[in-house]
Amino acid sequence: MCVGKSPVWMYKLVAVLLLMLLAGETVTAQDPQFSQFYAAPLYLNPAFAGSTGQARIGTNYRNQWPAINANFNTISAFGDFYVESKNSGVGVIINHDREGLLGLQSTSIGAMYSYELNITKGLSFRPGFQATLYNRSINFDKLTFGDQFNAATGQVVSSQSVEALGSGQSKFFPDLTLGGLFYSKNGWFGITAAHITQPNQSLAGQPDNLPMKISTHAGWKFYLTPGVMGQGFYHKASERSITPTFQYRHQGQFDQMDLGVYYTFEPIIIGTWYRGIPFRNVNGIVNNESIVFLVGFTKKGDKDILNIGYSYDYTISKLGPASGGAHEFSIVYSWSTRDPRKPPKDKLFIPCPDF
Repeated sequence: MCVGKSPVWMYKLVAVLLLMLLAGETVTAQDPQFSQFYAAPLYLNPAFAGSTGQARIGTNYRNQWPAINANFNTISAFGDFYVESKNSGVGVIINHDREGLLGLQSTSIGAMYSYELNITKGLSFRPGFQATLYNRSINFDKLTFGDQFNAATGQVVSSQSVEALGSGQSKFFPDLTLGGLFYSKNGWFGITAAHITQPNQSLAGQPDNLPMKISTHAGWKFYLTPGVMGQGFYHKASERSITPTFQYRHQGQFDQMDLGVYYTFEPIIIGTWYRGIPFRNVNGIVNNESIVFLVGFTKKGDKDILNIGYSYDYTISKLGPASGGAHEFSIVYSWSTRDPRKPPKDKLFIPCPDF
């Protein structure tokens, strides 16, 4: 089978890949990822729900490998709210991921809750959980099977196939995610366990259980001498800081790490990090994936904050930069909903970057 006009060897290759995908015995699906993982906080960890102490909405878009047919498009939209009287955060997130070659797509909607615990004066902990409903689907009408080709010429000779896969397959399944986040004035450490139930996501053939994903993420913010924005009566301090961060993910047979640094020179934020695990080989190949570059803009008002970011993944794996790398955009807006007549609540704020 094939998509479009391709040599016969490619038909066989794609057929093998599809059978592996459907059987679920040799290939394990991975979750989509965002380079700007802190701009997708609820996707990263449900403990981030309500973490700004305000109301917040945001969206993330990622286009991976746009120069080849097997590209991936992922979009996420979220909103969360801090319930001050209950020391709690609530949130909702919608994700949609689509693979270009076979049309495999996944859509999910999740609701989450977190609670803030003050351990000591300078250390807090936020546990969180998320319940999610997934829909996974594929349209087999976009595929061409071997019995539709002339074996001698490789040309399509029939618009119909005897394969009884139907015009499309779709499956719904629930899932559960748990998370926790320790943080102080300068640092934080979080852990997430996604797909606790390891649901069966198979569309056909043998069961294909979605493996649990364990993610750890941490960082430390070094505050520098603040700058000054505005003049006269309207001047205010602007943040200057350097923030090294890391994220490590394990899912099934796959492991990945992000290691980098953010520099904040308000209103501009720039960052760069490395994705890969140089000390670990996969089938004899060093796990080097990409170098990520970020530029972001932040606008802080008296009671609201707007963050806009763009990042580019420069591919350093065997796939090479000819794949087109990955483009990612984020926009997040948060605003205060508390009664200004109330005295400010003494609480810690998570110092992690906005992107």
